[in-house]
Amino acid sequence: MTPPEAEAATQASPPPPPDEAVLDNAIDCGDGHACTEWLETASHEQTVHAVSALDGDERAKLLSLLTSESAAELVEVMPKVHAAKALEALGTLDHEKAAGIIEEMSSDDRADLIAAIDATQAQAILGAMPAEVADEVRRLASYDEDSAGGLMLTEYLAFNDAMTVRDVLADMEQNAERYRDYNIQYSYVVDGDGVLKGVIPIRRLLMARRATPVAEIMVPDPVHVSDTMEFDELRGVFDDYDFLAFPVVDENKRLLGVVERSAVSEAAREDADDMYRASQGIVGGEELRSMPLSLRSRRRLAWLSINIVLNIAAASVIAFHQDTLEAVIALAVFLPIISDMSGCSGNQAVAVSMRELTLGVARPRDFLRVLFKESSVGIINGIILGILIGGVAFLWKGNLALSFVVGSALAANTLIAVCIGGGVPLILKGFKTDPALASGPILTTITDMCGFLIVLSLASAMMGYLQ
Repeated sequence: MTPPEAEAATQASPPPPPDEAVLDNAIDCGDGHACTEWLETASHEQTVHAVSALDGDERAKLLSLLTSESAAELVEVMPKVHAAKALEALGTLDHEKAAGIIEEMSSDDRADLIAAIDATQAQAILGAMPAEVADEVRRLASYDEDSAGGLMLTEYLAFNDAMTVRDVLADMEQNAERYRDYNIQYSYVVDGDGVLKGVIPIRRLLMARRATPVAEIMVPDPVHVSDTMEFDELRGVFDDYDFLAFPVVDENKRLLGVVERSAVSEAAREDADDMYRASQGIVGGEELRSMPLSLRSRRRLAWLSINIVLNIAAASVIAFHQDTLEAVIALAVFLPIISDMSGCSGNQAVAVSMRELTLGVARPRDFLRVLFKESSVGIINGIILGILIGGVAFLWKGNLALSFVVGSALAANTLIAVCIGGGVPLILKGFKTDPALASGPILTTITDMCGFLIVLSLASAMMGYLQ
């Protein structure tokens, strides 16, 4: 390789990742400049990994060493549970520093963090903020986190309907520093009472004559959403319209904020993650291995303890038919197969229902439609699976009665499993219960009990043909 080629290859190779030990030493020495330099050279993934490896006091100390703006940028990339605990720890030492960091964040992130922080610490931190900012944070934190009000930003441009284009552009120039971090796609027009009158795309504003009143170039009565609109309905609005954001209004149509498509997409991803964790028996929200051992154990045991009771109920069916099982010991081989295969079919139905609930294409009132769709699949798959397992039973024992018992049981239990798996999430959602958390245990218990009951009941009825 020639020297120029070697030099080019050296320049093209990525720089080595910064050593996390450097950040640890900088925190220990209280060197805020070195901490800032390390964070500026690290990638997003390196930053998250390094900060997650710190304990709570070290994260709090790191935040205290950074400027409020740099600390706010770091908090925004940290897992929420880590960010909240770090600000709690920092708040016990310096309420004003914690308040300054939160002030540098966007309005929706401020509200989310304050809601996640211990109530006593949150009030202390809010007390160190300017009254106007603190009141806004309290107002946003009072909304359900997945409602339009909980997702909206209060950083937006709104102008009075009596203003001209020249007035608006002058205001934007004068307040350029304050508007710098706004994600400006539209500006809004309101009357003297703050009631939404129209929206102006930025391009239309820039191209208009300066003396033109904004009321003449605005799009009147724009599509808007209520601050109390629930997440499923809000997502449907974004599906119906190809807009990047919608204005959020109160019951009197006063403009309160703006909800962006990106915020709704992020909330949908978090909702899907929550559902997945709950379906695996991890309750109480996000779990990271850096969290206290007792908390992690307690959260998991809450689900596992319930599962013990449910499995005992399923096992009692076997105990009740113990004589039949002892007489036809071959049934013991097929019981777990029938239970597992039915459970797999039911879990497929649960997954589809959970996905449809997440996308908003299915709602609790669609229960009968879902039941019909799943029963159709259950009948077809049940018959095919029943024939397969029945064929295996006949090849093994050469007994048509045994083949009929296990094949019929699997077919019937598959139908039951997909109906339960498809319908239960919708029922639980209708009762405002987390469908991901309860669907799994309910499905497992009922499919086990029904599978065992069908097999052993059929076997008892056909005992003369099985022996």
